[in-house]
Amino acid sequence: MSLIYLQGYPEHLLAQVRTLIDQQRLGEVLQQRYPDAHQVLSDKALYDYTLAFKNRFMRSAPPISKVIWDNKIKVMKHALGLHTAISRVQGGNLKAKAEIRVSTFFRHAPEPFLRMIVVHELAHLKEKEHSKAFYQLCCHMEPDYHQLEFDARLWMTDQALRGNAA
Repeated sequence: MSLIYLQGYPEHLLAQVRTLIDQQRLGEVLQQRYPDAHQVLSDKALYDYTLAFKNRFMRSAPPISKVIWDNKIKVMKHALGLHTAISRVQGGNLKAKAEIRVSTFFRHAPEPFLRMIVVHELAHLKEKEHSKAFYQLCCHMEPDYHQLEFDARLWMTDQALRGNAA
């Protein structure tokens, strides 16, 4: 069985995941740990949700012009979300816009997974690369960032086993 969402994790963790899958308990374990899906269903709600994190942790970061659910993001091909910085010349001025897009695959995910994705994309406003400083910023905004990222990948694995395309 291929654990495509868990590539790069240590073998001892992957063995535990394989055991849960073999016992058909992965979904049950995740459901117990994360029983509720979030209620952030519209683009406006997602923008407000993201802006609340930005205002709490990153007031000095550039403003965000757009935050939307994006059904074109394929989790395996791209990412869980995308951030873009768009610069345009308007008249004699350079206008910069920051956009965040989150895969619609996570529209019905547990709230902690959405929070992890939003934190990740917000961190890119200050740190473009996945560097030590980037992950320190993620952990500042969400202390359980690394556990949530791993568990989100477990959830994606479970969804794939259930036939829900990522």
